[in-house]
Amino acid sequence: MHRPDDHPDPNRWRALWVTLVAGFMTLLDVTIVAVALPSMQRGLHASAASVQWVVSGYALAFALTLVTAGRFGDMFGRRRVFLVALAAFVVFSAAAGAAPGIELLVVARLAQGVAAGSIAPQNSALIQQMFRGAERGRAFGLFGATVGVSSAVGPVVGGLILALAGPDGWRWIFYVNVPIGALALLLGFRLLPRIAPGGRGHLDPVGVVLLGAGILALMLPLVLAEGGGVGRVWWLFPAGLLVLFAFVRWERRVARRDGQPLLDPGLLTETRGYATGAGLAALYFVGFSGVWLVFALFFQNGLGFSPLLSGLAVTPFAVGSATAAAVAGRLVDRLGRALTVWGLVAVMLGLGTTALLLWLAPSDRAAWFAAPALLVGGLGSGCVISPNVTMTLRDVPVRMAGAAGGALQTGQRLGGAVGTAALPGLFYLTLNATHDDYHDAVALSVGSGVAAMLCALTVAVLDWRRDRSDRARRCPPETSHSHTHAGQG
Repeated sequence: MHRPDDHPDPNRWRALWVTLVAGFMTLLDVTIVAVALPSMQRGLHASAASVQWVVSGYALAFALTLVTAGRFGDMFGRRRVFLVALAAFVVFSAAAGAAPGIELLVVARLAQGVAAGSIAPQNSALIQQMFRGAERGRAFGLFGATVGVSSAVGPVVGGLILALAGPDGWRWIFYVNVPIGALALLLGFRLLPRIAPGGRGHLDPVGVVLLGAGILALMLPLVLAEGGGVGRVWWLFPAGLLVLFAFVRWERRVARRDGQPLLDPGLLTETRGYATGAGLAALYFVGFSGVWLVFALFFQNGLGFSPLLSGLAVTPFAVGSATAAAVAGRLVDRLGRALTVWGLVAVMLGLGTTALLLWLAPSDRAAWFAAPALLVGGLGSGCVISPNVTMTLRDVPVRMAGAAGGALQTGQRLGGAVGTAALPGLFYLTLNATHDDYHDAVALSVGSGVAAMLCALTVAVLDWRRDRSDRARRCPPETSHSHTHAGQG
C-alpha cells in the first residue's frame, strides 16, 4: 500500500505559484504604502500621526494573527483558511481604496492585516505539505525570494503606481490587489490540494490571549514611535516579555498534560534548527526592514528624488536578492548553514559599503556609486532569507507546519517592527544633531542596521560550528582504522 507521500500532487508547482503571488501581495503591502503617505495625508486631510497607522496598523494586525492563523490551518485545513483569508484580503483592499476618510482607511487596513497574517503561515505550511526532499528546498527558495524581494521592491512599485495614477494614485496601491487577488483566488480553488486537516482539536484560548497580549505589548510602543510612543509606554516592553514568559510556561503545561498547545514547545527544544533559525530571522529583519525607510528618507527628502526614482535607486538590491534566492534554494541541502553565514557576510559588506559611499559621494552621483554595493548586498540577502526558511522548517512535522511557519514570521515581523522604528528614529536624531546633514544620517542609520545583522551572523556561525561538530561525531575520521590495516598488512 502506497503512502500519500509516494504520489506527489501533479499540480504542486502551479499551486505553489498561486500561494507565492498571494504572499507577495500581502508582504508588499507592508512597504508599498510608505511612499504614498504624503499624498494620502493631503488627499484625506489627515494628521501625520493618524496616517502613520495606515502602515503600522497593518503591520501590527499582521503580526498578531500569524501564529493563531497557522494553528487554524493545521486544524481545519490550509487550503480552506488560505482561500477564506485571500477573499477577505481582496474585499478589504477594495474597501481601503474606496475609503472616504482616514478613520475608515485605518479600519480597512487593520482588517487587511488580519487577512494577510492569516495567509502567510499557510504558504510555508502548504510547501511542507506538497513537497519533499530536494523539491522542498527549491520551493522554499522561491518562497524566500518572495519574502525578500517583496520588501525590497515595495518602494519601486509604490512609486510607479503613484507616477502613473496621478493625484489620487494612492488609492490604486490598494485597488491593484483586487484583480490580482481575485485571479489567485480562482486559481487557488482549482489547484490547491484538497487534503483532509489533521484533526480539529482545541485552539487553546488561553495561549491565544497570552501570545496576542505579549506581541501587542512589544509592538505597540514601536508602532507609536513616531509620536513619542516609546517614551510614553516604554513599560509595555518588560510587561510584554513577562506575558510571553507566562505564555511559554502555559504551553509547556498544556503539552505535559497531553493537550494541544497553540505552539508546541517541542518546536524550540526538540526540532533541529528551529530555535536557531527563528532567532536568526528576527535579528536579521531588524536591519533588513529598517534600511528601506532610511533609504526612502535619504533619497526623497535629502536628495529630492521622486518616489519612483527613490525606489529605482535601491532596485539593484532587489535584483540581487531575487537572483540569489532562487539559486540558494538549490544549494541549501549541500551547503547548509554555511550558505547563510557567507550570505550574511556579503549583505553586511554590501550595505556597509553602501553606507560609506552615500556618506562620501557627491549628492548628484550617490545613487550610481551605491548601485554595485547594493547588488552585492542583495546577492547576500538572497542567500540568507531563503535558506534560513528552509533550514528552520524542514524538520518540522507537517501537522505543526502552520503554527511553526506563523511563529517564524512573527519573529520576522517583530524584528521588522524594531528596525522600522529604530533606524528611521536614529536617522531623524542624527539630522537634528548635525543640522540636516543627510549624508551623516544615512551612514549612521544603515551602519546600525549592519550592526544588527552582525548579531544574526554570530548566531549563524555558532550554528554552523555545531553542525560541523555533529557531522564529525557521526562520521569519525578513518585514519586510525587505516593505520591498523596497514600494520596488519
